[in-house]
Amino acid sequence: MTTKKPPEKTAFVLMGGGSLGAIQVGMLAELISNGLRPDMIVGVSAGALNGAFLAFDPSPDTVDRMTSLWTRMTTRRVLGLSWRSLLGFCGLRDHVASPGGLQSLLRSELPYRTFAEAAVPLHVVCADLVTGVEVVISDGDIDTAVLASTAIPGVFPPVAYRGRFLVDGAITSCTPISVAATQGATRIIVLPCGFACAQTAVSKWAVGRAMHAITLLGASQLRRDYQHYSASVVMRIAPPLCPLSQSSFDYSNGAALVARGRASTRAWIDGGGLDRGDFPDQLQPHTH
Repeated sequence: MTTKKPPEKTAFVLMGGGSLGAIQVGMLAELISNGLRPDMIVGVSAGALNGAFLAFDPSPDTVDRMTSLWTRMTTRRVLGLSWRSLLGFCGLRDHVASPGGLQSLLRSELPYRTFAEAAVPLHVVCADLVTGVEVVISDGDIDTAVLASTAIPGVFPPVAYRGRFLVDGAITSCTPISVAATQGATRIIVLPCGFACAQTAVSKWAVGRAMHAITLLGASQLRRDYQHYSASVVMRIAPPLCPLSQSSFDYSNGAALVARGRASTRAWIDGGGLDRGDFPDQLQPHTH
């Protein structure tokens, strides 16, 4: 008697990266156009934002809407920068950017409000501000989850959630890969935003420095989790753009990043990337 093999369960794991989240949209465009559909989506930070849109309807139409959104994004709108930001720089409040811009964007652009309305199960990775413990949100209000997962400490205020204060999940010791594996994924397709490997200098702004540090941390965590999980699950990692000089703080080049991300991923797929489990050289520590 033969044992029936359980069905494959594919997870799209969407890493963080600030404005580099536009690259991820280009990656998704190619995966979706090639007929791939996730059984679950796990996202952190910018990946949580993209994941929230994709989970409602993982179709080419949704990716087109995401492309339009990232094309229209501006640094001022996303970060909510204003004269009040000076209060944070002066130590008069615990953050320098306002979540109001992102909250307004979610309210006006995201077509649903709760996890229960998503077509694909969505898991948003956050961290407890005090302990650093990973907190995964899979039910309730979508906006709250995305705002918590994108709340870089010191940049955005923490988000109150069920007796905790939550911040960007990228600061935890785990990456979305571990969450996908815990949720039963047998195949994990990771979409990293990468980091500005060709930058000659880091932003002089505290917000820009914090966001750059988060992208480097994410790449480091991904290297570690690849070594840990690649032997137990099928893992495919789409290579990020390289060389890349775009700051994760600068939201002015969304259209170009989407286009570059799409072209790079198309080449990766055409070259058999979905059949190989190698770790991209673009995510190793390097400069240009």
